[in-house]
Amino acid sequence: MAQLNSNYLKLKAGYLFPEIGRRVKSFCDANPEAAKRLIRCGIGDVTEPLPLAARDAMHRAIDEMGTREGFHGYGPEQGYEFLRRAIAENDYRAKGLEVADDEVFVSDGSKCDCGNILDIFGHDNRIALMDPVYPVYVDTNVMAGHTGEADESGRYGGLVYLPCTGENGFVSALPDEPVDLIYLCYPNNPTGATATRAQLERWVAYALEHEAVILFDAAYEAYIRDASVPHSIYEIPGARKCAIEFRSFSKNGGFTGTRCAFTIVPHELLCHTDGGEKKPLHPLWNRRFSTKFNGVSYITQRGAEALYSAEGRAQVASLIDLYMGNAAILREAVAECGLSVHGGENAPYIWVRGPQGRTSWELFDAILGEANVVVTPGSGFGLAGEGYFRISAFNSRANVEEVGRRFQALRW
Repeated sequence: MAQLNSNYLKLKAGYLFPEIGRRVKSFCDANPEAAKRLIRCGIGDVTEPLPLAARDAMHRAIDEMGTREGFHGYGPEQGYEFLRRAIAENDYRAKGLEVADDEVFVSDGSKCDCGNILDIFGHDNRIALMDPVYPVYVDTNVMAGHTGEADESGRYGGLVYLPCTGENGFVSALPDEPVDLIYLCYPNNPTGATATRAQLERWVAYALEHEAVILFDAAYEAYIRDASVPHSIYEIPGARKCAIEFRSFSKNGGFTGTRCAFTIVPHELLCHTDGGEKKPLHPLWNRRFSTKFNGVSYITQRGAEALYSAEGRAQVASLIDLYMGNAAILREAVAECGLSVHGGENAPYIWVRGPQGRTSWELFDAILGEANVVVTPGSGFGLAGEGYFRISAFNSRANVEEVGRRFQALRW
């Protein structure tokens, strides 16, 4: 008899964003006129066209693929050398950070990488993650069998939850107990918070002391406006011995549908075997890529490479300026409603504390029903997100201005 992976049965609710989609569809089916006014500020999907530099590069790559001499079949699973070199040189070495070309692994998305990275770690690791948290971190550990059952609050046994609240600036304190894997996301999704250099130094010192590994999600680093805020965990001395970094072209270059991202795994990053021997993680991640992945398409990688050109950089900067301008409009509109607002200054997300006594899903339903705007309920990101909701700044300027007007007209 075939056996299923019973860990999936621990997932008590649907993944957050499909649940939002279900509720929105139900509302639209029941309210066709309101559906025509619907503005989506929930899922963090970009809305503007791909930068011209990327499109032109992809057109040239397509033309190459139309000739026998220029055709590309299977490429290197880890990514073409031209893109790995462009990433290492522009995102790291040009900024004084040591990253070798072969430490870059090109993939089809950070979401995938954050889950797939668990393939190279054992089942006995003590895992710490922020709360509220990007749901993928939790759910993939549940699926991999790294947790117990969920309790009534939705928290899973075997995970160490690190509360991120308004009181601590949404940057958690260090764990009270030793942990082995630590998920950090800065700029943070969903709260929009950033970690200072001193705060990241404490995390790196903790990881080195406890021989832990930091899984550092920097998907939104391009949105950092504050010059004092680190863009990479590798800006912190010692991080190459204790951290893996995830980045994506989705939110800076608009590749959410085009799919291209990368992971940095330093050569000197070591972990213990069951027998206590230390082994490097780099060859294991390399083997995982070679075995389970056939690589990102040549056409897509040429488009990603073009984002590092002078034209590409200018076009990416223009996109980020648009979205961060949207964030400023949304921040101001929500603040004028008398609500407590966070984020939106170094990240494209606004994290809002709703009126006392109203749950996150109640706020979601009210905003959907009264303003015809889709947001994301904070409780979908964890227990500490209850009472909050997230607004995404990924939208057109006209839509964002209209959302601001609708929020101010709501009966809070």
